[in-house]
Amino acid sequence: MKKFISLAASAAVAVAALAITPAVAEYPDKPVQFVVPWPPGDMEDVLTRMIADDFQAAYGQPAAVVNKPGGGGGPFPGAVEVATAPADGSTVGSFVMGVPVVGPNIGIPELNPDPFEAIGIFLTYPFVIVTSKDAPYKTMQELAAHAKSNDVVLGHFGAPLVPTKVTLALAKSMGFSYASDAAFDLLDCNSLASGDVDVMNTTIQLVLPCLDKITVLAAVTGDRISKAPDAPTVKEIAPELDVLLWNGLFVHKDTPADVRAKIAAVAEKTMGSDKANKFSEETGAQIHWWDAAASKAQITKDIEVMGKINQMLGN
Repeated sequence: MKKFISLAASAAVAVAALAITPAVAEYPDKPVQFVVPWPPGDMEDVLTRMIADDFQAAYGQPAAVVNKPGGGGGPFPGAVEVATAPADGSTVGSFVMGVPVVGPNIGIPELNPDPFEAIGIFLTYPFVIVTSKDAPYKTMQELAAHAKSNDVVLGHFGAPLVPTKVTLALAKSMGFSYASDAAFDLLDCNSLASGDVDVMNTTIQLVLPCLDKITVLAAVTGDRISKAPDAPTVKEIAPELDVLLWNGLFVHKDTPADVRAKIAAVAEKTMGSDKANKFSEETGAQIHWWDAAASKAQITKDIEVMGKINQMLGN
């Protein structure tokens, strides 16, 4: 009898404990912010806002994009914010390839070792090397020959940035160099028309209004750009420089797998939507969804190629 009473009492205690144990909240149980380390309006910002809108619609929690400075070549304050935030999926980074490829190597304690895992890569930037239609060269090979006896000025968005390094490495691999190069905040149709530069590395989006007045010498992309299908990619000209300029979603490595899966499910659906396809057609952006495994493989490859490029440039 005493044994029966003891078992009954234990059962009652267990039931009571279950009754007072709080249920584990299902993600997302609070607002989610997507950190974009660039000013508003660029391609990755527009697409991340699409993801945030769809995330909010899918899960019923507020989701917003927060823009931070320092996205391309460091010091990556936006990435640092994601790295130091709780690893619960409430803070998601929308990063260019420089964050995992360059970030761990430029003396930022929060980014070394790399604290992130990719959820997926969704955008390849349509970076291009362009010149005026009336320039005396129509291909990279003709530019190489011209530059050996003529001064050619290159415009770019900054020496530490990957597109700039790829452009300079391509010149080196083709046996020429630019007489000078300079960084600009904006490189568009006016940059060439004004004569500020002879050749520039920019995105196809910024020169769409004058596409009939320029020559696209090469595309810094994996595949040829739909807006300039006759222009070869850098890797077609120099296969050893096969690096992609992409943007993807990242979270801290300690973020639970089920949380990552919920973020990925929305992002993949967004990238296959009509609105994303329309944006791709209008801008030349190469939109896709590479899952975590494919993204990790791409990052590993890009780290290797960027190591070679830095050696070529003496960095």
